[in-house]
Parts: sequence; structure tokens; C-alpha cells
Amino acid sequence: MAQNHVAQGLRLLKNKNVNRMFVAYLISYTGTAMAPIAMAFGVLELTGSAADAAFVIAAPTAASIVVLLLGGVVADRTSRQHVTILAEITAMAAQCSMAALFISDTATVPLLTACMLINGLAVAFHAPAATGLIVQLVPKNELQATNALLGIARNSAVAGGAALGGVLVATVGPGTTLLIDGLSFGFSAVLVLLLRPMTQQRPAPKSVLQDLRLGWQEFTRHTWLWVIVLQFSLIVAAGEAVFGLLGPAVTRDLMNGPTDWGFIASAHGVGTLLGGLLGMQLRPRHPMYVASYCVLFFALVPIALAFPLSVFSVALAAFIAGIAGQIFGVFWYTTLQQKVPEHMLSRVSAYDHLGSIALAPLGIVAFGLIYETLGHQLSLALAAALVIVPTLLVFTVRDVRQMTIDYEGRAAHQD
Repeated sequence: MAQNHVAQGLRLLKNKNVNRMFVAYLISYTGTAMAPIAMAFGVLELTGSAADAAFVIAAPTAASIVVLLLGGVVADRTSRQHVTILAEITAMAAQCSMAALFISDTATVPLLTACMLINGLAVAFHAPAATGLIVQLVPKNELQATNALLGIARNSAVAGGAALGGVLVATVGPGTTLLIDGLSFGFSAVLVLLLRPMTQQRPAPKSVLQDLRLGWQEFTRHTWLWVIVLQFSLIVAAGEAVFGLLGPAVTRDLMNGPTDWGFIASAHGVGTLLGGLLGMQLRPRHPMYVASYCVLFFALVPIALAFPLSVFSVALAAFIAGIAGQIFGVFWYTTLQQKVPEHMLSRVSAYDHLGSIALAPLGIVAFGLIYETLGHQLSLALAAALVIVPTLLVFTVRDVRQMTIDYEGRAAHQD
């Protein structure tokens, strides 16, 4: 009889570390889900230009690219918990500053861009620290369930936050929406402060350059890892453009604006909720091979928007893409946390994040220009192609097809 891994996983919520992290994700990502909607429609209302919105939305990713590797080194060397807290506080300051600019009618594209750059610096330190922190909260045999639970928290928050964001932007404006987002980071910081993680394994003292070199060697040693990161450099560029710019622009121009886009983004979040439960239960022999098939479903949203189909049809596409995306995420983080030595996890995670977002700012700006010059259908067709083509190429890599992990957390096969 098959084990009910979902029930076992849900019992982890009794663990204070998992419970606090779960609630922190719920609070923080509810606010975070509102921010892209507020920024996209706020800048579109301010200037009327999709290109201007693209530059502002791309700013945090550009800032992250510059300092992500340093963020990974700092997290491995010091305290991942403390780095995460400081990143949350910095993000709170940036979001509240943007809220004040909108509320006081003093917002300009340069000022908003500057705040978004600061927000990007916070993300650059938060992402590798948070990824490494998870392995300090639970034993290895509970990593898959923990990743699934945190994915459920993150994405159910995105579901509610996206819908709420669309309503708030339409009723009280982007300023108040961003203020709520900023305060959510503060609540999340308090909960992370209350965590009691296991002792962090720290590397022997070396120079920053040596730490980066060792992290790079570990990153490139795993073929499945660097190949999929290379794939996602294109997929993330397309996804950021669709969800951060093209989707809001299409709903503004051809549908019912922020309310419709909030409903679509919310459907995506609900899909990830179901995907988290499935990711907790599934135990495929070759997890990254199955996960790569899930990536193909990411193309459904740009294809549906290209026509565009009815809001319910686009929402259904987003729902399916959400399921697939969360299953991918559960297997990705679980595999990464098992295959990479704990003391190097934040550095390798930094290379992962850096490679994945490297083309995102260029993609957002390029898609903004394509949208304004060549129209929504061509821009969305290109976005779908950037998902499908690199994913099909990934299936040719033997390490992706054959790599295995040990779900019970024993010594895993090293590829």
C-alpha cells in the first residue's frame, strides 16, 4: 500500500521551525504578490508607457545580478538566519519608500527605479541565504515535505495576494498596496528571528575569491544543475516578462485591467497550491526528468494571452502552469539540497539564482519594446518559444534523464 506522504508532510507543521517559516512565507508572499501588480499598473498610470514599466520592473533583477554571488559567500560564511532577517528589513524599507512616493504624488521613474534597485540588493542576499537555511531546520529525510510545505505557503499566498492586489490597485491605488507589501516584510523578519535552526556548517576561512571559485567548481561539477540553470536563464526571462509586464499590459489594453490580471495571477497561485501537495506525494525515480516535463506547461499562459482567450481560459492555463511549476520547484530544491554539500549550499544556490535571472532584465526590457512596436501576439509567441525550445533541448542531456536521489535522506548518489 502506498504511503500517504502528504499526511506525513502536513504533520511537520507541528515543528516550530517549519511552522514559523510557513507563516513567514504566507505573510511575506501575500504582500509580494501585490507588488508586481502595483508597480506595473502604477508606472503604466504614471507614464502610459510599457517600456517605462519594463525598465522599473527590470531594475531589481539587474541589481541582484551584480551582488548575488557575494550574497552566497556571506550567507555561507556568517549566519543564513541573520542575513535573511537583514534582507527582509531592507526590502521593507524599499517597498515603504515606493509607497510613500505614490501616496504623496511625487513618484517618478528614476526614483522608483532607485527603490527597486535597493529591493534587488535585498533579494540577492535573501535568496541564497533562505535556500541554505532550510537544511538547518529539518533532517534530510524531511526536506522534500518541507520544500513542498513552504512552496504551498508561498504560492497560496501568491494566490490570495494577487487577487487582493488587483482589487486594491483598482480601488485604493498602488501606493497603499505597496505599503501593505512593505509591512509584510517586517512581520516576516520577526518570524525568521524566532527560528531555532541547527548549527550552520561553515567553510574554512578563505578569501572571497577562493570561496567563489570553490562554489563555481561545485556548481559546474553537476551537469544536470548547470544545464537546467542555463535553460532557466531563457525561461525566467520569458516568465518575468509575461507575469511582470505583458500580462498586465494585455489585460489593460484588451481585457478588464487589474481585476482580470489579479484573477489570472490568483489562479496561478491556486495551481501551485495543488502542485505542492502533488510534489509532496510523488517519488519519481528520475526527479529532474519528470520536473523538466512540467516546464513545458509554462508556455500555456503566453499562448492563451496571445489571442487573448477569455479571462477564465487564461486563468485555467495559469492554474495548470502553477501546478507544473510547483512540482518542478519541489524536486529542484530537494535535489539541490541533497546533492550539494551543506557548507557550500548558499554559494551554489547563488550561482543557480544568478544564472536563472541573468537574462531577465534584458528580457523584460526587450519584450516591453517588442510589445510597443510589434504588438502583443508576436511578443507572447516569442515568450512561449523561449519556454518550449530550451526545454526540449534539456531532454537530450543524459544526466537530466538518469540522475536519481534518495528520498529518505541517506547518502545520495552523486552524479
